[in-house]
Amino acid sequence: MSVNLQKGQKVDLRKEGGGTLRRVMVGLGWDEVKQKRGLFAPKPQDIDCDASAFLCQNGRLTGIADIVYYHALTHASGAVRHMGDNLTGAGEGDDEQIMVDLSAVPGNYDRIVFVVNIYQASQRKQHFGMIENAFIRISDSETGKELCRFNLSENYDGMTAMVVGEIYRRDQGWKFNAVGQPTRDNSLDELARRFA
Repeated sequence: MSVNLQKGQKVDLRKEGGGTLRRVMVGLGWDEVKQKRGLFAPKPQDIDCDASAFLCQNGRLTGIADIVYYHALTHASGAVRHMGDNLTGAGEGDDEQIMVDLSAVPGNYDRIVFVVNIYQASQRKQHFGMIENAFIRISDSETGKELCRFNLSENYDGMTAMVVGEIYRRDQGWKFNAVGQPTRDNSLDELARRFA
C-alpha cells in the first residue's frame, strides 16, 4: 500500500513484502491551472516543466555529467535514465518519469535529488503558481506497485523551480525524503549551483 507523505517526511524504500528493492520508477506530474481568457486575448503559452535528477557525492553535485535531464537522458553508469521530455504537462498520470536502478548506482553516489524547473520561466512570465496537482511518486519497477507519493499542495506563486524530493543511502538501503522546496532559479544551471 502506498504511503502519502507530507513535506519533510522520510520513508524506507523496500519491497512491499520487506525484500530488497532493486529498481524504482520516479514519476513526476503536474497540471496547468486553467486560465480565464478574454474574447480577443491570445492563448497563453504552454508551461513546459522539466524534471531532472542530480547524482550527488557526499551530498554535492560534482559536475554536469551527473545531471540526468532532457538533453542527457542516461547517466554514464546506466543506473539513472530519464524517459523523455513532456513539453506541456497534458494528460493524466505521470508527465515525466525517471528510472533508477538502485542496485547499479555506483557506491560513490549517496544521494539522487529530483528537481523540476519551468523552461524559460522568466522570459515566458510563468511560475509554479500557474501549476496545480503537482506530485512525485516512487513505484517498484518490477511490480508496478506505488510505494509512496508526495503531493505538492502549497502556494508557489512567483517560484520558478522546485527541489521535489531525494533518494538517499542509509544503513545499506535507500530512503526517500519529501523535500518540496521552491526556488526562484531561472534555469537548470542555477538550480544545480545550489548543490555544487
